[in-house]
Amino acid sequence: MPVVISTLPKSHYDRYGFEFPPDWEIRYVSAAEEAMIEEGREADIIHVGAVDAVSAEVIKQAAKVRLIQSLGVGFNRIDYEFAAEQGIPVCNNQGANAGPVAEFTVGMMISALRRMTPVDRDIKGGRFAECMKAYWARGVDEISSQKIGLIGCGAIGRNVARLLLPFGCPVFYYDAYRPAPDLEKELKLTYLELDDLIRQCDIISLHVPVLPHTLNMISKPQLEMMKPNAILINTSRGEVLDQAALAEALEAGRIYGAAIDTLSPEPPEADHPLLNLSPSANDRLLVTPHVAGTTNQAFQRMLAGSLSNMKKVLAGEQPDNIVNNVRRPRWL
Repeated sequence: MPVVISTLPKSHYDRYGFEFPPDWEIRYVSAAEEAMIEEGREADIIHVGAVDAVSAEVIKQAAKVRLIQSLGVGFNRIDYEFAAEQGIPVCNNQGANAGPVAEFTVGMMISALRRMTPVDRDIKGGRFAECMKAYWARGVDEISSQKIGLIGCGAIGRNVARLLLPFGCPVFYYDAYRPAPDLEKELKLTYLELDDLIRQCDIISLHVPVLPHTLNMISKPQLEMMKPNAILINTSRGEVLDQAALAEALEAGRIYGAAIDTLSPEPPEADHPLLNLSPSANDRLLVTPHVAGTTNQAFQRMLAGSLSNMKKVLAGEQPDNIVNNVRRPRWL
């Protein structure tokens, strides 16, 4: 009987009508290291949420484990390099939430550009006339007039580009791995080097995973390169953005605004720099609680992808979406 330990509560599986095979033993555990070590000793598979940690010590003690599967796209809190040394594949559900994250991203672009959050608050606070006067005084741009820059052109970045096609705005991108020329043509994408994209674009949107070379890839030097009317969107992960530097840029008015779906850490501490801005800077920041990809349909796809990988591994087959380059698992 295979044993699966999961940091996801049973209610999460039940909510989406997900059932494991009846001859599997499923153990629902805390994401705390001690609990995972205790239960992991007998586990064949570890299934974790996208922001849950799997330390080297957990992996070291899990002598039977054949697969560490992330529910979502994120895997940076799994010690995937140590897992590779042990011959254990770490897999994610790449692309499963690309559509909803892209929808959310474009919504954030429009909301930030049209200042929907502060004007909603002002009108509900009885300041209709003042709000209208300030709105007219600054002027408002259409998204079609904006140069959009996508940093990262994987599944999510490409979906964002596809959704932007009807707006007719010029879309630029930077990625260390360029897609095929025919895809660039289909999505009307123009490649720019990173610094050029940052300097030239009006709306800059981040779509990169957390890796050693992407940590704080947007920091003070990059923020200082941006146009004063620039809007920064982050629906990837909080760790790719220097949040203190962003707070400073908003306070100084070096960029116009930002819309952030992910913070670091999560949940944020009370003294988090982006949650302690002055009223003026706060008006130019939209924050949501890491929900861009959390639709019912995305969770159903992620659970189905996770189960598919589990079944493949237990059958002695190679799983999909291996992120740590394990091509010969230790049980083969």
